[in-house]
Amino acid sequence: MQISSRIINFLLAFLPSFSIFIASGAVLWGSHWFLIGRRPELGNERKFPLQILMLALTIVSILAIVIALPISESFRNKIIGLIGILLSGIIAFSSTNVIANLMAGVLLRITKPFRTGDFIRVGDFFGRVSERGLFDTEIQSESRELIALPNTYLVNNPVSTIRNSGAIVSVTLSLGYDVHHLQIESLLIQAAEESGLKDPFVNILELGNFSITYRISGLLTEVKWLITAQSSLFRVVLDTLHGQGIEIMSPSFMNQRRIGDDQTIIPTFVQATPVKETVDAEEIVFDKAEQAEQREGEQQQLIEDIINLETALKGTQDEKKDQVRENLEKKRERLKVVEQIEVVSNMETSIAEPNASTDVKKDMKKPHS
Repeated sequence: MQISSRIINFLLAFLPSFSIFIASGAVLWGSHWFLIGRRPELGNERKFPLQILMLALTIVSILAIVIALPISESFRNKIIGLIGILLSGIIAFSSTNVIANLMAGVLLRITKPFRTGDFIRVGDFFGRVSERGLFDTEIQSESRELIALPNTYLVNNPVSTIRNSGAIVSVTLSLGYDVHHLQIESLLIQAAEESGLKDPFVNILELGNFSITYRISGLLTEVKWLITAQSSLFRVVLDTLHGQGIEIMSPSFMNQRRIGDDQTIIPTFVQATPVKETVDAEEIVFDKAEQAEQREGEQQQLIEDIINLETALKGTQDEKKDQVRENLEKKRERLKVVEQIEVVSNMETSIAEPNASTDVKKDMKKPHS
């Protein structure tokens, strides 16, 4: 009897701790399902704060179980101190790169040096941001490659971001002293205007031993066409200068042929039909980054519209509430479609049927209310 009573007392002493353990497990499981599990369409950007919240809930649950244990106060403090030491050791010694990249990802989200769809240049890498992850940032290069850059690399190196409000497109070239700089400047400005750039200006960068170095620059308002704009400026500069009989040659140009003093090295101008542009280079090169930027922008706009409609529904008269509810339901349905598109685009190794993926992506181009 005495042994049985001791067992019963022992079980009764641990009953609160066991109850808290069961309750904490149920709360964590339910929280994970409610925040993340039931919403597989969430991308890395939207999962990140929820994952941080789940980590905080897990730590709080562990501390609650320790506090509920039927042990002395001093021993409880030792256990809590041991937990703190273990957490510090994990951060300090194990998976240093993982923790560093995670912290760098948090810092990038706080400082916001760029967003999805922006052109960035860091080190030897240049491209458009196609995805921002917890541990790395993916950019799409000019050769359509997807490059994953660790977040610590972006934090430890200067990042140049091209602003959405416009970018400066430039061409640098060297011309001889035999042509007056005023003539060159006017022709270069004319070429920049014909290529579609705004507010063009010319800088003289260097007076070399054999040539003058010029740089023509202009403002491109649609930064997504950056590659096409640079190529167009090069093309128009060539046509403009050659059309005025101005040679564009390297200062070290050497030709072993004997030529007359009145002969110039300019290609023969041919009046030909311009080559028809069948596709835009940017649509092929930065396809994933473009889709990610459109998707993120539409998600933010839909979320704002839904919040505004929910607020307006509370103060709307009864006869207009049906119309507001209908519009609100359309916005919610569209948001689900956009989030589904995000899931399909991120499931690169999925075995889903290609037709379903194609139909969802095509829906991005459909107009929506």
